Amino acid sequence: MSGPRTMTWLAAAAGLALLAMLIHAEGGSGIAAAVGRAGWALLPIVPARIATQALDMRAWRVLLEPFDRARAAGPLFLLWVAFVREAVNRLLPVANIGGEVVGVRLACRRIPDKAGVAASVVVEVLLTIVVLYLFCGLGAVLMLRLAAGPGPVGVVVAALLLSLPLPLLAWWWLARGAPFARIARWARRLPALHELGGARLDGLDIDAGVKRLFGQRTRLARAALWSLLAYALGTFETWYALMLLGHPVGVQAALAIEALTQAVRHAGFMVPAGLGVQEAAVLLFGQLAGVGGEVALSLALVKRMRELATGVPALVSWQWFELRRRPLRVRDYAPPGS
Repeated sequence: MSGPRTMTWLAAAAGLALLAMLIHAEGGSGIAAAVGRAGWALLPIVPARIATQALDMRAWRVLLEPFDRARAAGPLFLLWVAFVREAVNRLLPVANIGGEVVGVRLACRRIPDKAGVAASVVVEVLLTIVVLYLFCGLGAVLMLRLAAGPGPVGVVVAALLLSLPLPLLAWWWLARGAPFARIARWARRLPALHELGGARLDGLDIDAGVKRLFGQRTRLARAALWSLLAYALGTFETWYALMLLGHPVGVQAALAIEALTQAVRHAGFMVPAGLGVQEAAVLLFGQLAGVGGEVALSLALVKRMRELATGVPALVSWQWFELRRRPLRVRDYAPPGS
């Protein structure tokens, strides 16, 4: 475990160093001035994120319906779980998958069909990847119209095309094979996969749940539409912040910046919280869209502040929830074999 942990810390340090270099290069005083001019008017970005997460939650709810007919998990509870999932993925060193594990664990506190919950999250993640490809492809087309030449946009497009077989292969494997039944054979070595929500998950049941959802194409299309709407609404954050920072752009430019930033952020999942990677992407694509460096980096820092404003309370509430549901006991900390 020391090797991965060391790599995580090295990646975080490299990301932090990159962020410091970007701020130094663009001028910290100019960035502070731009944010200062926008002032308190930036605050609506935080509640706007609630609307975006509500759309994401709705996509998950559509996939959960076959396994939670009684609606034991209400919309407010699922919205909270969605915020926790995002906070874990974006603020903790979990390589963009820990949030899904936590989400399954929390949802299983309300929904009896634990394998169904896991299947819904697996399909939701795969659908989100497909939607992200579509969204980033649209952003790349728009950015090519805005930029003088292909440049970095061409690199992103090439990366998207070269990596496209991976989600397609994953979709085929989940639809035709039985991956979770195989995982179950060695899951005892991975407690996070073997025990979610305090109970074992049967790999065969998860595979069956995934195939059940794959057989409901209308349901998949509805969930994908909600997810796409969430990404589209996320463009509002970029458009609104740039307007307040003194460099208003059109909806097409805002969508292009947001989409390509999302692409780079997901590609740099190994860097904890995307530290430095997200800021460099916003700066690069902002400048390609004609936004000044100081303003573009200010936008990146506004996005980072919004992540902290929504993520930190979500993480704190999650820990409170876990402690309240599972009181601390001395035997929980007893050494193995004692």
